[in-house]
Amino acid sequence: MSTLKVDSISNSNSAIDFPNNVQAGNGTVEREYYSQTSEPSISSNAALWWDAATVTQKIKISGEWWTVSIIPPTPFLGDRGIVAGGYTTSSQNQIQYITISTPGNGTDFGDLTDTRNPWNAAVSNGSRGCFAGGYLGDYSNVIDYITISTPGNALDFGDLTVGRYNNSGCSDATRGVFAGGSEGSPETNTIDYITIATTGNALDFGDLSLATNSMAGCSDGIKGLFGGGQRSGSGALSLIEYVIIQTTGDATDFGNLTVGRRLPAALASATRGVWAGGFDGTNYINVMDYVTIATTGNATDFGDLTVARGAFAASSNGTRGTWAGGTDNTNQNVIDYITIATTGNATDFGDLNAAIRYTTGCSGD
Repeated sequence: MSTLKVDSISNSNSAIDFPNNVQAGNGTVEREYYSQTSEPSISSNAALWWDAATVTQKIKISGEWWTVSIIPPTPFLGDRGIVAGGYTTSSQNQIQYITISTPGNGTDFGDLTDTRNPWNAAVSNGSRGCFAGGYLGDYSNVIDYITISTPGNALDFGDLTVGRYNNSGCSDATRGVFAGGSEGSPETNTIDYITIATTGNALDFGDLSLATNSMAGCSDGIKGLFGGGQRSGSGALSLIEYVIIQTTGDATDFGNLTVGRRLPAALASATRGVWAGGFDGTNYINVMDYVTIATTGNATDFGDLTVARGAFAASSNGTRGTWAGGTDNTNQNVIDYITIATTGNATDFGDLNAAIRYTTGCSGD
């Protein structure tokens, strides 16, 4: 056996053609890789193809292209679901929690720093949860935070750039983004952000295309989506907009929900975002629909909630999503759940310790 040592091989700045596989250990070195929207016209077995049209990775085996399932990590999610604030017959500051993987009832966690409503926005980096905005005799700019693993009362984090309520939030593993809401009349198109691990005031991120309140936000950890809502004189909206969480700038059109509504709730896995419930201008609805977050387009029907309602909290551990509380003109304590990757109707999970609306949620560990 001979050994050949080579520092470099070149071919006048052109690709070097190895007609046979190059062996590395007991295997072969990858020799073909494509990144394009159409199937490669000539390719060999074991070639890799990033299908940019469907945003999927494929490998050629026995002459056929097979999709490789790639599930990115979701460090901004966790198995403890948080339900914070809301309104019963008065504003509430209670925080409850559930274990998302194990059906059961809500347990007391602690209290927000004040009793504000309706519906402030929640974000999480997987260990810290933050709650922003609301109404407390005026339009609140307060941001609170908790350590999700440790029950206890919330602490002051900082302030939003604009005090408002009925805003929505999404996050990745480092940054939380808050969009829209009302500061009286009319609505606002403001988007601002925080670095969740570091207390301090929010900074300007950009603007929504429409000044909107009562949306619901979710994220795959890269792209943040805001869907539904309403604006003065327009009724319930079906619009979905998106931002790239780590890149400040204005929101871009994504597509539309199957039904226009305000006060829905939204959650996500690493690939799919799901919106549920809301008020369509006439009735509270039980509709759930979903999108593939990496690919812009309109939402598709997912199934139905156990109870038609709006103004409730959502949380996700990346596999299972939960919907808690809300109202159908009567406050609800119901919690139900879905398996995010599998379409179908929601299933009963348990109950909150109080029937409550205008509540918000996030998750972590």
